[in-house]
Amino acid sequence: MTIGIIGSGALGSNFARILAKQGIPATISNSRGPASLADLVKELGPSIKAGTVEEAASADMVLVAVRWVDAEKVLGSLPAWNGRIVIDGTNPVEFFDPATSPDANDASNPLAAYGIKAVDLGGKHSSQIIQQLVPGARLVKAFNHNDVNVLKEPETAGGKRVLFYSGDDAAAKAQVRAIMEAAGFFPVDLGTLDVGGPLASLPFGPLSTHNLVRI
Repeated sequence: MTIGIIGSGALGSNFARILAKQGIPATISNSRGPASLADLVKELGPSIKAGTVEEAASADMVLVAVRWVDAEKVLGSLPAWNGRIVIDGTNPVEFFDPATSPDANDASNPLAAYGIKAVDLGGKHSSQIIQQLVPGARLVKAFNHNDVNVLKEPETAGGKRVLFYSGDDAAAKAQVRAIMEAAGFFPVDLGTLDVGGPLASLPFGPLSTHNLVRI
């Protein structure tokens, strides 16, 4: 099972860190090219290498860890997925500067003060959109429901941190679950994408931001 990571921001880099800690090989990528990742892969050690987006996307299991506004551009140019596993770590939010943006004055947005606003998906949930961008992939929603910085500590407070996941393909979910367990987390299956995706999606999913620990 080869693993690729598209995106080297907070989610992509911390996912790479939990893999590196367990010696699990992966290829991490971003839009700026492998050279921009030299310091990161040096920090992470020999199990994580830098590659192009196309190289990362050719893996058996690929984490999509890009900003929502970049997802269509990044994923739309990639070849067919042919049954490979895609982990959708995205959330349908946009970020802005609350000090300068007029969006900071939107009284209808409870997250305006934090520089975050939800994207209107026209009644769909985020994984429905991502599924359209990765035709032929077996999609699993995961690694998206909580502050990405907690990924660095899968075991805490005397127990294992809970990670939610959902998907329509049982075999694909089992592979993602195995990665979570190998990294030290306690995975919880939320069911199908239509059920689990909205439950755990930031910013307003009822299970989003819940930092649970299984003792």
